[in-house]
Amino acid sequence: MTDTSDADARPDGEDFTAASPVRPGPDEAHAAPKEGVGLCLSGGGFRAMLFHVGVLKRLNAAGRLRTLDRISSVSGGSITAGLLGLRWSKLNFEAEVATNFDELITEPLRAFAHTKVDLPAVAVGALLPYLSISDRVVGKLKKHLYGDATLQSLPVAPRFVINATNLESGVLLRFTRAYVADYKVGRVNNPTVPLADAVAASSAFPPFLSPFELDLSDARWKTESGNVYTGAGYRSDILLTDGGVYDNLGIEAVWKRCRTVLISDASGHIDGDPDPGRDWGHGIIRVLHLLDSQVRSLRRSAVVSAFKSKHDPHDGFFISTLSDLSTWPKPAKRPYPKVDPVITGRLAKISTRLTDMPDEQQELLINWGFAAADAGLLAFVDEDLPPAELPYPNRPLAEAHDA
Repeated sequence: MTDTSDADARPDGEDFTAASPVRPGPDEAHAAPKEGVGLCLSGGGFRAMLFHVGVLKRLNAAGRLRTLDRISSVSGGSITAGLLGLRWSKLNFEAEVATNFDELITEPLRAFAHTKVDLPAVAVGALLPYLSISDRVVGKLKKHLYGDATLQSLPVAPRFVINATNLESGVLLRFTRAYVADYKVGRVNNPTVPLADAVAASSAFPPFLSPFELDLSDARWKTESGNVYTGAGYRSDILLTDGGVYDNLGIEAVWKRCRTVLISDASGHIDGDPDPGRDWGHGIIRVLHLLDSQVRSLRRSAVVSAFKSKHDPHDGFFISTLSDLSTWPKPAKRPYPKVDPVITGRLAKISTRLTDMPDEQQELLINWGFAAADAGLLAFVDEDLPPAELPYPNRPLAEAHDA
């Protein structure tokens, strides 16, 4: 998975080979990924939720939605993935294209993007000690998207993996239909955890929506090789935070298992700030954002290096709200759709909050996800991919004089 060419090492022998994007777990150091296609949906609040809708719409229009073997998500990406998983069995595929995708996925998520989730949850959680912030978020998710569905409502295939960060063990806790598991703590098979709880834990962005408390004290835990934290304290009331704290691209659950990896990154970037604040509150938040930005940058660099390495078996694409398609390989530069990096740059700066988003921003984000996925497929997967019209043609990604 790393390029060991001479160009990557210094004369003094220090190794500067490209790092693997993920850290191997127990017994995985020499495991090669199997044939299969995995999709990774990053965090980024409602911005990510809608950008990923555009990506999924392009995969669907290309007849590639049912080729996915595994879908891994964190934070805002988990909101989208959770609904896709819940509605998967109801998608009506004709010639490999789900004809009711918008009805079952796009429209409910767009309606949810008009909901104010974060500030009301924080306010009520602060005023009513018997109702936590997490309870409020779960209530919104149940009311608008998931109802009383549990992890058992997800399909057997493809496998949906919703990731949260375990504050106690320091690694990911994964929610799937087959199990809830943390490789340091153990596994609970066939869990009946509410789907809304899994998504709320995955999107418990610190410091305001975190932590999420998951009670698995009555679950039947299975101890496996590599589990080091098996005491009751680690297997009862588990404190979780946003999955993006550990892995904002959601690639851990895919990279080690699938040879083809499609990564949709809507996590954006951090701007300069001439006055970040001198009080400890603003200072801590700014430091957290900087740390998060640096970790994301390292992951991105590792992924791109791995894709370029002749020694790495993976193929696929990495697309981002920050992608500049003008620099991409020629197959991505089809005459449609025109994409202005100034416009897409503004989209990447949209707040990652879970609050009411105007229709114009929603439609531009979906169009941008669609166009970026189109470019990724063309450049790195299928250079003969037929064109498809943007979901919202009246929301162009370039100024009128460039159209």
